[in-house]
Amino acid sequence: MRVWAVANQKGGVGKTTTSIALAGLLAEAGKRVVIVDLDPHGSMTSYFGYDPDALEHSCFDLFLHKGSVPTGLPGQLLLPTSNEKISLLPSSTALATLERQSPGKSGLGLVIAKSLAQLWQDFDYAIIDSPPLLGVLMVNALAASQQLVIPVQTEHLAVKGLERMVSTLTMINRSRKQALPFSIVPTLFDRRTQASLGTLRVLRDAYPETIWQGYIPVDTRLRDASRAGLAPSQFDGKSRGVLAYRALLKHLLAQQLVAQVA
Repeated sequence: MRVWAVANQKGGVGKTTTSIALAGLLAEAGKRVVIVDLDPHGSMTSYFGYDPDALEHSCFDLFLHKGSVPTGLPGQLLLPTSNEKISLLPSSTALATLERQSPGKSGLGLVIAKSLAQLWQDFDYAIIDSPPLLGVLMVNALAASQQLVIPVQTEHLAVKGLERMVSTLTMINRSRKQALPFSIVPTLFDRRTQASLGTLRVLRDAYPETIWQGYIPVDTRLRDASRAGLAPSQFDGKSRGVLAYRALLKHLLAQQLVAQVA
């Protein structure tokens, strides 16, 4: 299994759409994918028709055992989605209470890594949708992952959020045996606006080594796919947004090969 995290400390940058779009394209290629919703808002869970406020069991259950994960529990929590090759580890609003509970509790930072270890033979990929907050849930996402995707909306304030995210990653890397490779992904790009054009130039100038040279455009078909509860490539495989995500996936798979060789 390969584990990718999708994270940014700013909300509204396209993390959930990116997670589901990549999962859908991997599934289209025949891969078995588990998507992990670690955001207490539960956008990914809601995307597939589940109510994070009403679910009796969720990822929250994984954190209730003092840092250990009972055998079989991650598999019991999996929910089906509209794609037979994609399974969901759902979120619930109870995850929001973890930040209050975690001080003084050791071992909570590796819960997701331990949980995915139990699913290692069942899936080819895991994609983790991280909350826009530096805390125990984001630490879990980064600790479990082998590759990080950082979506960044092409507008000025998002650049500040990216600076915080890169700073966080530098801090996390000090405790990892290997630095976590990452790709910055410009999202919600609108070539008609100076804000998008200017921000894209700033990003490319500031992060020439780590930015993906493409971008994800504003595309109403991505929103329509969300309303239908389908991965974007299932809903409209030829839309501008899906074509961009196909190019992004190709980039990430190439980066993955480089990391494996290294």
